[in-house]
Parts: sequence; C-alpha cells; structure tokens
Amino acid sequence: MRAVIQRVYEAEVEVDQTIVGKIKKGLVVYVGVHVDDKVDDAMKLAYKIANARVFYDENGKMNLSVQDVKGSILSISQFTLYGDTRQGHRPSYVTAARPELANKLYEIFNKKLREFIPVETGTFQAHMTIRQSNDGPVTVIYETKEDK
Repeated sequence: MRAVIQRVYEAEVEVDQTIVGKIKKGLVVYVGVHVDDKVDDAMKLAYKIANARVFYDENGKMNLSVQDVKGSILSISQFTLYGDTRQGHRPSYVTAARPELANKLYEIFNKKLREFIPVETGTFQAHMTIRQSNDGPVTVIYETKEDK
C-alpha cells in the first residue's frame, strides 16, 4: 500500500455537494492499494501513520504524532497513487488493486486507524471534492513494500 500524508489545519471532503468528512488539525491521508497488497499491509500502514512524528514539539522539532496533538485523520481512497507514468502521457493503473480488494483493504486500514485516532473518510469510488488548509506544508509518502 502507498499513502501520501499531508499535515493540515483543517480539511473536508464533499460528495454530490454534501460534506461527508471533515476534520480540524490533523492529517489528510491519500491511500492507494496495490494488486499484491494483503491485510497485513493495511495494518502496518495504519500503525505507521498513527504514530508518524510529523508535528512540532515545544522545541520546534517534528517529534509528535497526530495522536500526541489530539488531531484527526481524513482518509481518502486514491487508486491514482499507483499510476505508472514512465511511458507515454497517460498513466497506466495496472498495478492498482481492483475495487473489491482495494475497498476491503481501505476499510481495514481505516478500522485499524480508528483504534488510535478519530478518522473521517471520503466515499470509495466517488468523485470527491477535497478542500484542505495545509500546515507547513508537510507531505510524507509511506509504502508498505520497498519494491513498489
């Protein structure tokens, strides 16, 4: 699995002109699922992100997690994270998981995250409008497998 996390002051996701998820201080997490990913990948990724030290402590060092700052997570499923752009002008998505597997692992990922922190989500396979106010900006990419 692959995740792009961004530290935010606030964020919201809208589907069909209805806000379906909204957070204040925390992280927006864009999540992609690879065709070879398993439940273990979802669990590992959730744990890593819940404990990612990307918030400043009292000394101005990024040493605190979203849990430490009492923040929240807005989790957005995004298959385009596995777009292969090495050839041509149109990304290939052959390594992105099919919707059935992707949704299953995305839900497991969110369930595991909720053991640590409040989580809001977008709507799987929906066209979403995401508004976020980035803090920093701080953007970090997480992968569960090194070879992807």
